[in-house]
Amino acid sequence: IFGVTGQDGSYLSKLLLKKNYVVHGVKRRSSSFNTSRLDTIYKDPTATKTKFILHYGDMTDSQSVSKLVSKIQPDEIYNLAAQSHVKISFGQPSFTTDTIATGTLNILEAARSVCPDARIYLAGSSEMYGNECDEDGYRRETTIMKPVSPYGCSKVYAFHLGRTYRESYGMFICNGILFNHESPRRGLNFVTNKIVEGAVRISEGKQDKLALGNLNATRDWGHAKDYVKAMWLMLQHDTPDDYVCA
Repeated sequence: IFGVTGQDGSYLSKLLLKKNYVVHGVKRRSSSFNTSRLDTIYKDPTATKTKFILHYGDMTDSQSVSKLVSKIQPDEIYNLAAQSHVKISFGQPSFTTDTIATGTLNILEAARSVCPDARIYLAGSSEMYGNECDEDGYRRETTIMKPVSPYGCSKVYAFHLGRTYRESYGMFICNGILFNHESPRRGLNFVTNKIVEGAVRISEGKQDKLALGNLNATRDWGHAKDYVKAMWLMLQHDTPDDYVCA
């Protein structure tokens, strides 16, 4: 699991461990402690060191990715790593593109060279559609993609890379087009936990107001536990494909 320390990575790890997988998680080197979402796994006596193994890795470094994939020889690869905040992607477009677009390319190339039979899941996003919908107001796998942010553009690139490698090399690659999904593990710079945290601080007298961005934005939400189950199910199908998860 690339991006194992994130919201989805932590829930997916727990799900796979329950299914008796040996889980290898890849995390960024950081000077601060960044594995708090994995605490429930560390405290679980069934998640021994032989069942859940963490590795340091850098998505943007092709050698780092290739060495990890060669060492682990995975049966399944889940790419959940990214700079995933839409607003931040405007301030850090190069970093966003490196982690999402180049990072995906590095994973696919490593898998093609080392373990071409591995089943691969790539995390797409509803942001790939931008403001586009079909005539009935819904979005589908076939809805035109016109992203409106560097984040969305990078995800479209990664999406088409997955399709290209699937069709060109016969690899088992699924794109999951994920809409918003939340949990108590969601980062505080995302709107749901930002509102909850702000409400708590206001009730405790620690702040007076809650500042939000665009109040006209509309979103739907699911729970991250449901979405990671969908990720796993995609890789259990007989043939790979692209799926909307909303």
